[in-house]
Amino acid sequence: MKKYIFIGIGGSLGAVLRFVIKAIQIGAYKNMPVNTLLINAVGSFMLAFTLTVALEICELDAHVHLGITTGFLGAFTTFSTLCKETVELMRHGFYNVALFYPAISAVLGFAAAYSGVYLARKVGPGVIKKRRADILGENE
Repeated sequence: MKKYIFIGIGGSLGAVLRFVIKAIQIGAYKNMPVNTLLINAVGSFMLAFTLTVALEICELDAHVHLGITTGFLGAFTTFSTLCKETVELMRHGFYNVALFYPAISAVLGFAAAYSGVYLARKVGPGVIKKRRADILGENE
């Protein structure tokens, strides 16, 4: 039951943050929905970073892990919005953008995920080691 509470809280926060970012109206570059592109790229980075830290670097509580990944990031990122926006682009005659928008989203998502894994592996162990030393008072 506890995992569902964490997923629900994370999902609520992720959905609200996505709504706020979409409401900011960053705009569109040549009719490209930049907000969704950024949300999905940031979410891909955060998911890869979080999973790498949780699975390779330190033990993260399973409920917290699910709350962040499945809940927060699952609600924050959105494939369905990407699909809806692609259809809207086609409906308005922006066929070139409709063709490249999902491709750019996928490339950015994979690049962001790779960067998240890379950064977690490079920075994570040092941060965990320093934090552990701070807690144990070894840095005094």
